Amino acid sequence: MKNLFKMLDLSKEEIIDILDLADQLKYEKKNGISHEVLKGQKIGMIFEKASTRTRISFEVGITDLGATPLFLSSSDLQIGRGEPLIDTARVLGRYLDGIMIRTFKQSTVEDLAKYSGLSVINGLTDFSHPCQVLADLMTIREFKINFDGLKLCYVGDGNNMCNSLVVGALKVGMNVAIAVPNGYEPDESILAFAKEYGDKFYMTTNPEEAVKDADVIVTDVWTSMGQESETKQREQAFKGYCLTTELLNSAHQDYIVLHCLPAHREEEITAEVFENNAKYIFEEAENRLHAQKAVMVKLFN
Repeated sequence: MKNLFKMLDLSKEEIIDILDLADQLKYEKKNGISHEVLKGQKIGMIFEKASTRTRISFEVGITDLGATPLFLSSSDLQIGRGEPLIDTARVLGRYLDGIMIRTFKQSTVEDLAKYSGLSVINGLTDFSHPCQVLADLMTIREFKINFDGLKLCYVGDGNNMCNSLVVGALKVGMNVAIAVPNGYEPDESILAFAKEYGDKFYMTTNPEEAVKDADVIVTDVWTSMGQESETKQREQAFKGYCLTTELLNSAHQDYIVLHCLPAHREEEITAEVFENNAKYIFEEAENRLHAQKAVMVKLFN
């Protein structure tokens, strides 16, 4: 593994390997065991999208591993004034030891790796959110022990989270059902991938159908960054897609709910469902740190 662009690039074995290392790093951190395996390295963090969890978890993780994090806002770089990405990339390749970028286009991540010559981690694009899904899978395994036979249900927009969850969950052996409104389906490449798994993948417009017998239910905001002009339209399209206690009654009795955050209570999830599952949701948020550290060890060490 040279880069982390998207979940489609990872094999099942690579995903499990990352999760196993993440578990180890989490144990070591909680027990005060130092693991400065990247000591002396300089890791750039480029942000073209605002962030809370990505910024803090990567900065803390880089520091934990003994490296130096450099926060690079697009507004502070010459990219923000029109410098071609390939020029910025070629310069960064001479200064840094690795890069994480949170941006809009998937091609930006891949071009950055191509022209910098460095290993690059996708911290989020409009197409994929691999770091979040690795943290989700880590959390699921913590509370459910293994993936075999589990059903994961996603309710909401067929966005970057949905794209990555479908791929990650199928690859590790879970059954996947998603409920998305017409016109908000996952990317065509994701549906083509899922089709290879036959009846292990199911897509519907009916949340009740998708949630039935689910072990893990996941949702996300209806309007992502950059889509603010569509807010009213999306509120109409996603009526009935809110995770309520009533909707979840048909899930398995010991279901867990995950959310990548930030959460808009009473939109995609009720306050009641959120608070009843806060134990899992905030463990999931913490696991961003450990999963990303595992990825950085694999790529930058």
